[in-house]
Amino acid sequence: MNVIDLHDPKRVDGTPDDVEVLLSSGDFLQDDFKISKVELRLYNERTDEKLGIFSLITSFVETDKGSIEMIYDEGFRGQNPLLRATEFLTSNLGISGLILRSVITLQEKLK
Repeated sequence: MNVIDLHDPKRVDGTPDDVEVLLSSGDFLQDDFKISKVELRLYNERTDEKLGIFSLITSFVETDKGSIEMIYDEGFRGQNPLLRATEFLTSNLGISGLILRSVITLQEKLK
């Protein structure tokens, strides 16, 4: 099962503008879900003359029971928003929280 947990799933129909792989070893377990991949994906949606690029950053978690893509952050985030989000997650133990949130949502969708 592939879940896109966004109000408007069409926002992620295309190829992401950039991807940061946070985990790809495939040996992490969370609540009986084997996590094989965790990514942050950047979609640049529009440009404002004064504010710059409006960015949508999603988290993508792939498990043995399905995958889920969810909003991580969005807005006018300036230069290198994906790199800054990645650095924040990896330096603050945010990856485990991101995985847990994704697994809980995936569990609800599988019921």
